[in-house]
Amino acid sequence: MTLHNASNATKVYATASTTTASVAKGSDMLLELDHISKIYGDLHAVDDLSLTVPEGEWLAIVGSSGSGKTTLMNIIGCMDTPSHGSVALEGRRLEDLNAAQLADVRKNVVGLVFQKFYLVPHLTAVENVMMAQYYHSVVDERQALEALEHVGLNDRAHHLPGELSGGEQQRVCIARALINHPKLILADEPTGNLDETNERIVLDLFRELHSQGTTIIVVTHDALVASCAEREIMLNHGVLTGERWNDERAKEAYEQSGGRPAFTGSSAQDAQREGAALDFADPTKKSKTTGTTRDGSWIFPS
Repeated sequence: MTLHNASNATKVYATASTTTASVAKGSDMLLELDHISKIYGDLHAVDDLSLTVPEGEWLAIVGSSGSGKTTLMNIIGCMDTPSHGSVALEGRRLEDLNAAQLADVRKNVVGLVFQKFYLVPHLTAVENVMMAQYYHSVVDERQALEALEHVGLNDRAHHLPGELSGGEQQRVCIARALINHPKLILADEPTGNLDETNERIVLDLFRELHSQGTTIIVVTHDALVASCAEREIMLNHGVLTGERWNDERAKEAYEQSGGRPAFTGSSAQDAQREGAALDFADPTKKSKTTGTTRDGSWIFPS
């Protein structure tokens, strides 16, 4: 699939990076989690996790159902607050912000992509994208159309969600997530409802966004989706139990910028504590497709 660049006038999506995004931006920690926990009674949905993510990194969060992945994503996306610990985005401690300031962070810094799409059924594709602009009180159909063109859907702009395939609906969601120029894309099982063809299209979109400097954090059960990320962390019942790098250049840049392995203060057995990363047995499901190389070219069965 060939993707189109946004116009020079708007520069909606791209930064000037032409190298691996983490190499170019590794010195800037966009996200910092400092000993965060989310506790419900006796349940620790997230248990004393510390993690830093540099601007431009692609991170995958993996683990079995109930491991705390979505809870962690909700905390990062300002849709939930930790019971303990501190979260900082762009150097701002979220616990120091009031409700209006947190809403601004959600509007301006974070773009959300969901497995279930959450499109308004009686609005066209372009109108669904414009819904994200509505919260800025500035609605620009031209920019919304450019967002759809960027994901290859300019010819489907005036179709209702029910007239679009699952893959097309997910690309509308990505266009909606991009329209407000977020620095961070949070995607919760973005290919979970897609067939292999549409999974490849969505992953190619993520690769392009990553090459342009966008930070991407993906929650996934899919082995292929996880392997496309530069780094993976694994949660088990809220506890960090492993970390692996899929891109050595990104790892080197991260370490040179002062980044350290994620860690937990949990006393649980097999927890990844401060000092060194633990590899882990892959908990993700078999991928829909055979796989890709790190440069994004697809490998098909012979």
